[in-house]
Amino acid sequence: MISRRVVKPVETINIPNEYEVQLSAPDISKYKKGNTGTDYIWTFDSGSPGPHACVTAIVHGNELCGAITLDWLLSDNFRPVAGKVSFGFMNTEAYHAFDAKDPNASRWIDEDFNRLWAENVLESERNSTELRRARAVRPFIDTVDYLLDLHSMQHPAPPLMLSGNHEKARTLATKVGVPTDIVADNGHAAGKRMRDYAAFDDPNSEKTALLIECGQHWDAQTVPLSKLATARFLTSLGIADASLLEGLGQPSDQRFYRVTDAITIETNDFSFAQPFIGGEVLPEKGTLIGTDGDRPIFSPYDNCLLMMPTKRRWKGQTAVRLAQREK
Repeated sequence: MISRRVVKPVETINIPNEYEVQLSAPDISKYKKGNTGTDYIWTFDSGSPGPHACVTAIVHGNELCGAITLDWLLSDNFRPVAGKVSFGFMNTEAYHAFDAKDPNASRWIDEDFNRLWAENVLESERNSTELRRARAVRPFIDTVDYLLDLHSMQHPAPPLMLSGNHEKARTLATKVGVPTDIVADNGHAAGKRMRDYAAFDDPNSEKTALLIECGQHWDAQTVPLSKLATARFLTSLGIADASLLEGLGQPSDQRFYRVTDAITIETNDFSFAQPFIGGEVLPEKGTLIGTDGDRPIFSPYDNCLLMMPTKRRWKGQTAVRLAQREK
């Protein structure tokens, strides 16, 4: 039996916003009822053979491009030409708390929804707003063959497709064809992402998940990329025909990176050596990246790519990930 003990976040989100909020959060309340028995989850079956593809949004409540993309598809009455397609709004309580005057505050309510996807966490006695929602949507996620999880980033860094560590996801990312940079990574020490849940992270399973970071959270340019990536994901799986791609843009020449180090903050006194925003390539091994208490952190090799340096500089958080270009 699951206890009702509530887990509160280690730290309160209290991060001043330095970027213009160019997007408006669409009203998703009209989608609450869903058609699957789970709030905010919609599935449409073509009646023809094919995989079950799913696009998810607002895993973090202040990441708007995904909500806009799902609203676009649902309001246009998109239907699959083969297989099944699902659209899922995930951390809806955090999304409903979004306030453009304090847009960092609604990333989550109690804890990060995208660090809860280890089976021992989902089945534990812990309880929180995000865990209740993760447990509610988990049976649905178990039915999905291919997942695209739509995200955005704290800083205006180049977009990334995060593929995990297995070749099956890199292959799918190549078929999607955007954005330019595909990054293989292990995730975070703080907890497992939905992208890495269960069979998605099993190299012997065909089930596959991708996580796209479309740019800075409230930048208007995140929306065209989110729509293009979603349309290319669905067409690459045969779920949609080419008409969905009309007017959305073209694929990119892609580069491949692998995360070699995820720098987890070990003290309450972490600082970066420079105002990094992500996407920087440090040309020389041994370049100072930051300090964690008394511990200096240096680039471990030449041409080290910095990925998504965080503003949430709290003990246990990932400060930054370091990636190396693959040939």
